[in-house]
Amino acid sequence: MYIVCSDLEGVFVPEMWIQVAEKTGIKELRLTTRDISDYDVLMKKRLDILRENRLKLKDIMGVIDSINPLDGAVDFLEWLKSQTQLIILSDIFVEFAGPLMKRLGWPTLFCNSLSIDPDGYIAGYNIRLNDGKRKAVLALKNLNYKIIAFGDSYNDITMLKEADTGILFRPPDNVKNEFPELLVSYSYDQLKNIIQKIL
Repeated sequence: MYIVCSDLEGVFVPEMWIQVAEKTGIKELRLTTRDISDYDVLMKKRLDILRENRLKLKDIMGVIDSINPLDGAVDFLEWLKSQTQLIILSDIFVEFAGPLMKRLGWPTLFCNSLSIDPDGYIAGYNIRLNDGKRKAVLALKNLNYKIIAFGDSYNDITMLKEADTGILFRPPDNVKNEFPELLVSYSYDQLKNIIQKIL
């Protein structure tokens, strides 16, 4: 039996922090796990920028409320859920995820959480489990599932390598070139064809 494990941002919805950067005009918030491989470094930088610019959780949520799924994402998800089980493994935070999950039809999501101070500022972040994407795949494999996984960034690589089949989906050239052993797909149709052949 197969289970599909997928990333969220850059796969089914636009990169959230890029959208925040566009709305606020803060260019430094455009940096994502496509650019910086160390997630801890990236998140500390983001939180410092939010505090310096006096942006609160409600400000970020205002941007997230305007984010729609990528073209074709909902149809692809509906097809995928009709074929097999899907778990989204994301470094997004549960406080951000609600509006996005609603627009995607409420797929199962494993993610992290935030600490919010009494004034509504994001005070910190809580990683559910270090290297959680890979460990989730490993746990499912230990339950005798075969895993197809796809994602687009550095923070997906250990998940993709642990899976029985790992696929980079619309990766930037730097990630694709660094991991030539992984399959690459640039569209939902290509991804669907790869998954159909495996199933």
